[in-house]
This record gives sequence, structure tokens and C-alpha cells, in this order.
Amino acid sequence: MYKYLKPIAIAGLAALSATACSSNKEDEEIIDRPEFISTDGVFTIDALEAMGRVGAPKLSPDGSKILYSVSYESVEKNRSNADLYLMDADGQNQTRITKTAKSESNYCWIDGGKKIAFLYPDSDGKQQIWVMNPDGSGRTQISKEEKGVDGFLFSPDEKKVVMIQPIKWTRTAQDVYPDLPDATGRIIDDMMYKHWDEWVTEIPHPFLADFDGAALSNQTDIMADEPLYEAPMKPFGGIESFAWTPDSKKLAYVSRKKSGMEYAISTNSDIYLYDLEAATTENLTEGMMGYDTAPTFSPDGSQMAFLSMEHDGYESDKNRIMVRDMASGQIRDLTAQWDYTVEDIAWQPNSQGLFFLAYQNGVKPVFSIALDGTVKVISAGEADYESLSPVSDTEVLTMAHSMIFPNEIYLAHDGSAHKLTGVNDDIFAQIQMPSVERRLVPTTDGKEMLTWIVKPQGFDSTAQYPALLYCQGGPQQAVSQFWSFRWNLALMAANGYVVIAPNRRGLPGFGTEWNAQISGDYGGQNMKDYFAAVDDVKTEPWIDEKHIGAVGASYGGFSVYWLAGHHEGRFAALIAHAGIFNIEAQYLETEEMWFANWDMGGGAVNAPADSKDDPDYGAYWNKSNAIAQATFATSPHNFVDKWDTPILITHGELDYRILSSQGEMAFNAAKLRGVPAEMLIFPDENHWILKPQNAILWQRVFFRWLDKWLKPQA
Repeated sequence: MYKYLKPIAIAGLAALSATACSSNKEDEEIIDRPEFISTDGVFTIDALEAMGRVGAPKLSPDGSKILYSVSYESVEKNRSNADLYLMDADGQNQTRITKTAKSESNYCWIDGGKKIAFLYPDSDGKQQIWVMNPDGSGRTQISKEEKGVDGFLFSPDEKKVVMIQPIKWTRTAQDVYPDLPDATGRIIDDMMYKHWDEWVTEIPHPFLADFDGAALSNQTDIMADEPLYEAPMKPFGGIESFAWTPDSKKLAYVSRKKSGMEYAISTNSDIYLYDLEAATTENLTEGMMGYDTAPTFSPDGSQMAFLSMEHDGYESDKNRIMVRDMASGQIRDLTAQWDYTVEDIAWQPNSQGLFFLAYQNGVKPVFSIALDGTVKVISAGEADYESLSPVSDTEVLTMAHSMIFPNEIYLAHDGSAHKLTGVNDDIFAQIQMPSVERRLVPTTDGKEMLTWIVKPQGFDSTAQYPALLYCQGGPQQAVSQFWSFRWNLALMAANGYVVIAPNRRGLPGFGTEWNAQISGDYGGQNMKDYFAAVDDVKTEPWIDEKHIGAVGASYGGFSVYWLAGHHEGRFAALIAHAGIFNIEAQYLETEEMWFANWDMGGGAVNAPADSKDDPDYGAYWNKSNAIAQATFATSPHNFVDKWDTPILITHGELDYRILSSQGEMAFNAAKLRGVPAEMLIFPDENHWILKPQNAILWQRVFFRWLDKWLKPQA
């Protein structure tokens, strides 16, 4: 996507003060851990907001120390801040080593563990590379890049560093008409002019620089002579898109070297190898047509592992672990016989295998895979694991979370995991959490579907509870043991609801066939799966079947809109966030056309042969594509005449993936139908509600609406 021990004391605070990065006094105020005291022992919005958010652990070169971050939110200041912490490898002596007004990020060990490098804003608010001693002293800025640094990675010999920096991408009015200095119009002549939550004016590029131990010099854009291609890829690509060869002579990087419409309809990224001495670039994955990402070289330098999807245009394809022999160029699929999609990889120190993360049967364990394809479970249980920092050939530092606790740092080995941090243990010691159960639900086509049932704390089987059907987004995003600071299923249960969370068709973790089925079948089997889950669970005597709601975001929001016109009295209240209401409009409003073509058109592998190469093969005007025509026929806006259930609609105006106009159309439709409706629009939020006060507002409105319609006795 996310038992309570006594908290380990945080000691040894370094007395540090960072360079002021804003003239705004409030921005210079340090955000500390908020005080939380529970008066009723219930998991609340306040408890959720008070929790620390733990960042990925980084093991020191000698294996003795672990570097990590913890961030907290200030509701009063309406922002968050992350600081760095250090602890011994066994979890002892946890020490906060920064106390600054802005967040440290992209942290790593350098100089054999004698120094820590990280990103932090300079006095102009631009992110720059800094270094300091492991105790937090000796804090020094080593980069002074005009546009700042978005990420960095030192070469193994630490004589070079690759930095992600923005470069200008689009024309401004002033570029064309210099005599109009105050004109604000954007001149656009091709696609991909927006992405998720921004109008694209700059794109990331990799810059190489020399490092002498004190400062950077000779900064060079290694893609300067090419057209304006992204590296890493927007919107989520970061420093994991780069990897140095162990001899520091070459740099691998990920790029989709396409632009405009060609970029908008394709996921065909490749991994390139840049030779520093020759200043030449080689495409290592030529002819591999889907996403190729996450390059990482074996410690002995003989092999490069990476993740790869097979099909162009399919962003939720099976992610395979590929290994390239650097001498012969031969590429092998290690997961050819393993039917799950991989999330993250890291080499074992002996270069004979890798650790990896993947969803499987409703959870995301840590696995290992040998070079012969043998897969073993390193750590499982009812949890999702996140991040990999190998300790040995059999041990790895990671983080784990579930539906009832957020990330903490663990040491995974031998099929189990040892907890090293307890950042939020003091909060959990004051409250009773809901419980989570597995349930296998029979589907309409004779299969079984794993469905999570989250029950309120102190659950009483002789009482009756209102229920919520949780509709997942994605649409191919796992309903695993995820923890969310907004769509938090435990918080929903703590407010007195039984939460029904099905792993419907189209979700990873149950094989490629289950995952792929949803493409071209919006409004089809996955909706039948939702009905199957609700109909199965509502037979329990502890469910108030007259007071069941349905909630969801993104594709989950689409699901709620679709259910509104088809549920036949199953639901008494609905909430849709950032959902697709009119699929025809969505096809032309969204930006990543590969997604719209594949999902609405059934995927290039299923589309008619004469349209597979068309950039608009999934369009509603493509009458030869029966799959596309069937998809658009299921659009929720076609069934508004059957809407009769109270609905809350929420959306962010900065959402350019699914425009807020989709929510506005749905709200207007409901009001014109005479259906009770309310809308919550955020002018300063995107696909996600991120600002602390907005997040609290969203939660309050969310539960106020549900309580109004599902708890009539209240």
C-alpha cells in the first residue's frame, strides 16, 4: 500500500541547529513528537495523527549501526517533519541525531561509515546534499546546485555522485513572445503536458559530479545531447532508478526515451549503461517491451538484476526478476516458474541470490530467490514488509506493518522477524485495537476469494454492527495487510463498523490470471465479487444488514459510483473519493493513455489485431474494439436513473489523473435525482489528501456521513 512492547527510550539528542530555510518563522519551528493521552482507550483520528512514521533502515558498512528516520505531523502548523535516528544493530541505544526545522531525506552512509550523507534544504529552500558525523555533528553542505537536488547516489569509490536535478521541459509564453513578460498562458503542442498533480514544466535528469570529500565539481548532464527524456521516470521514479557498477566505472539508469504521444501510450522503459570514461551509453534491455526498472549489480559485479514487465502499455503486468550476465549479455527470468509479481529486490552479499518482496495470498512477505529460481520465505506472518537492507546471505533489515500497526523496523531471518523499534508502542499501550480475520468467500464463478474482516475492539458476537464494504483502488492494487494514514481500516472498525475488504478480481497476490482478469471487464466479475463478499458476510447475526455502506477511492470511487446504480438495496450509504464517474470523459481527461487503452480496451494482447498498434485502440470511438465498447457501456453515469442511496463525494482539484470534474458531475447527478448528497472539494490537494488539517477534515466528514445514515440510533 500496513504485542505492544514497552517503548525503547530515545536518548543522546545532538544539539543541532540547521540553516534557516525560510523567512517564515512558523516554518523554522521544529516539529516534535506530539503528546497523546487516550481518555477512552479507543483508536481515534487523534491517535492516528500522533503516530510517528518510520523511514527505511540503512545498515552501516561494518554492520554495527542502523540509520533511519522518523517523521511526525503538526496539526497546528499543518505540516510534517522527519529527523534522523541511529541505533545499534540489535535495536539498542536508539538516538535522535538531528533536530531541525525541515526534513532530512535520501540518507545514506559514506566514508566507510564515518559520515552520513542526506538531503536538506539550503537557505533558499532548495534541497542540497549535506554530510555530517554519525552523532549529528559537523553538519556541512557539499552541493550548491541552482535548482537543487531531488536525489543522489555516490559511486562505490565515492569519487563520483549522480544527482537527480530538474531541467526545463516546456515552452513558456515568454519563450515565444518575450514582449509579454506577465503572460501566464501555457503553449502546448503534444501530450503528457500534465502528470498526476502538476503541469509539467520541468523533468528530472541525471547529473554526474566529482567529489573530493568536501565539495562537488564538474557537474555534467549525461543526457544533455539527447532529446528531453525523463531519468528517472515521473511521477514516482527516484534514486532506485540508478545503480553503479562495483568498480565505479559505469552507471545504470532507467529511462523511457519517448516524448509526447509516444510517451503517453507506452510503458516501454529501458535500462541504460553509461560508461564514464568513454562517455557512451548502451541499452541493456533493447527489445524488452514493458517497464524495465530497479537495476542493481551483484556485489561481485558479474550480474545485474532488474525488474521487468513483459507487455508494453500494461503497468500492472507481472513484475519479473531478470538477471543479466554482464560478460555475455544473456538475460534470464528467475521467476518464470513463480506466478506472483515482485515489488522490490536486493542482492545477497555472496552474489548467489536475492532478497525480494512480493504480494502472496493477502500479505507481502520477504522472500529469497537463488540463481536457479528456488524461492524461500524469509519472513511471513500477517504483515506486509517494506524495504530491504541485507545484513548477511540469510538476514535482511526491513520494515513491517499491518492493518493494526504502522511501520516498525525488523530483522528478518529464518522464517521470522525480530522487532527492533517501537516508535508508537506508547500509543498502542493506551488503546485497544480492532481485530482482523481471514475469510474465504465463494464467488459467482466457483472460486474462493480471500476477504479480510476487520472487527471493532471489544467485538461482541451477540450484538449487531453496521458494516462497510471497502472497495480498493488501482484497480490492481493489493488488499493486503496495508496500513494507511487515511484509508485506515482499523480506524473505520474502531468507529463501530465491521469492515469487509475483499481481494476481488484484479488484485495481485493470487496469480497472474486473477490479477489480469479485470482489464477490459470494468463493471464485470470484480463487481460480482463485491456483491459475493457482502452477501456472504451479511448472513452473520452480528451484521446489521440494513445498514451497510460502501466506500472507496480512485478505482474504488468508480466502484462506488457503479454500485450506486446496481446494488439492489444492499447499501444504505456510499462514499466515493477521486472516482471515475464518466469513463468516456475520463479517457480524454487523463494523462497516461497506456493505462486507459489497456484497461478500457482490454489490453493490447486482447484487442483486435488490426488495432493493436493504434494509439487510441481503447477509445470509445473505436467501434471495432468490442471490449472497449463494452467497457464504456458500463460507465456509472449511464445508470444514474437507478441511484437512490445517500452519497458523499470527495475530490482534490489538483488531481490530474482523475479530474475533480468527475466528482462534480456525480454530485450534480445525485442532486438532480433528488438523492441525498454532499461534496467535499479540496482546492490544494491532489489524488491523495496529504495536509494534516485537510486529512483530519476528511476523516471527520467521512465518519459524520456514515454515522448519519448507518447509525440511526445515534
